[in-house]
Amino acid sequence: MSQTPVDPKSLTTVTVGIGALSIEEVVAVARYGAAVAIDPEALDGIAATRERVDELAQDPTPVYGISTGFGALARRHIPEQMRAQLQLSLVRSHAAGSGPEVEEEVIRALMLLRLSTLCTGRTGVRPVVAQTYCDVLNAGITPVVREYGSLGCSGDLAPLSHCALALLGEGQVRVKGGQVQDSASALAEAGIAPLQLREKEGLALINGTDGMLGQLCLAIVDLREAAKLADVATALTVEGLLGTLVVFADDLQQLRPHPGQADSAANILQVAQGSEILAGALEEFKKNQVQDAYSVRCAPQVAGGFRDTLAHTELVAGRELASAVDNPVVTKDGRVVSNGNFHGAPVAYALDFLAVVTADLASISERRTDRFLDPARNRGLNAFLADDPGVDSGHMIAQYTQAGIVSELKRLANPASADSIPSSAMQEDHVSMGWAAARKLRKAVDGLQRVLAIEILTAARAVDMREGTPATGTGAVIERLRQEVPGPGTDRFLSPEIEATVALVQDGSLLAAVEGAIGKLR
Repeated sequence: MSQTPVDPKSLTTVTVGIGALSIEEVVAVARYGAAVAIDPEALDGIAATRERVDELAQDPTPVYGISTGFGALARRHIPEQMRAQLQLSLVRSHAAGSGPEVEEEVIRALMLLRLSTLCTGRTGVRPVVAQTYCDVLNAGITPVVREYGSLGCSGDLAPLSHCALALLGEGQVRVKGGQVQDSASALAEAGIAPLQLREKEGLALINGTDGMLGQLCLAIVDLREAAKLADVATALTVEGLLGTLVVFADDLQQLRPHPGQADSAANILQVAQGSEILAGALEEFKKNQVQDAYSVRCAPQVAGGFRDTLAHTELVAGRELASAVDNPVVTKDGRVVSNGNFHGAPVAYALDFLAVVTADLASISERRTDRFLDPARNRGLNAFLADDPGVDSGHMIAQYTQAGIVSELKRLANPASADSIPSSAMQEDHVSMGWAAARKLRKAVDGLQRVLAIEILTAARAVDMREGTPATGTGAVIERLRQEVPGPGTDRFLSPEIEATVALVQDGSLLAAVEGAIGKLR
């Protein structure tokens, strides 16, 4: 699997133009607040395309999106004096979301990607529309968007409409994570003039797959790290269970040449290499154990399949980031043409694929953790890794927590994209449900991070209970963990220790510790 070319945290400014954004640039703006700039050449292209829209607006022949109604109402010709109201009514009526508020980073990703499509010059908006979108992003103004409202076709209509409404000085927003306030006041404080829409512009602001794509980009970055952490967790588990590293040899992986499998196995070897604990137990393993259980021995096959699926979704995301998703679209030769590029199926499938492999990677992690708790399988450790079994329960209920999360992840693996509910008086009779796929994947990513954290916490406790010195890689993980969580002992309030480990997983501290000690993982 390819390495992350740039750390999103290191990007301070992202330029939006005719070319495609990268996954890392999307995350830099969405999660880390990087500034946004528009390439002047893109503004020139937007202006040139707008001239064609203005021409068609004067044509007596109805043109969809410019002089007609929308969706099932597309047959109605709208007179010129009503067209500004047409675009305003479209945005207002489509801002119909309901439910909990969507996370700020998701909305910022969505907004950046809509701006990127506007900057392709294929949507027919005026340059001021793109510039206003850019200014709102840079001012840290984030529209309040609700959980429900997108069917993933025609794009993420309700979420994008809430964002468009904010550009008009209507609806509610937060500024840099502050309290909810009216958009009009937030724009005024930032010195941004509210937009007044003209032909085609309301439609261009709401007709895209930006919400689901933004969440895919965020998930990809998180799951890249999770893939590495799964290998780190496996290495810790092999060491804590006195297993063998022989099965991870590269020549064995090349017999089945999946690239993700080879990378995963190489990482496990790199992290566990030089373990005195494993060296001291080798002869006993050969004599009495012979081979490890599937959850340990087959870890690269499962984690490798996860990595290869992730690589496929990166390919999909890259194609989407290079797309101009709108309907109708203004072509380079000046035609205004209806199309189906707003359908979210390609992104929805990728999101669902990731939910499936995320659930399975968590499942095998939970099975490894469970082996530590059973004295019949943990090769000489106390039951449940308890200090005094019977008096103490050790990590008994930590595994329950893992099991509960894994069960939820299996439910979240049920594909959203296999469902479709017709809408718009049967004009939109097949939809992708890509937004729903993205929302459940976000929950799945969080669940996987928590499951891996509990495996690492448990395996580190087991390694500390063994005699001998751990490997440099595993030792670095344990050392960083022990800065937040104490080692083995009598029972303590366990939830804060789990949450502290989750935080180290999610902020990258554990991965940074191991890579700082032994070099970059694949």
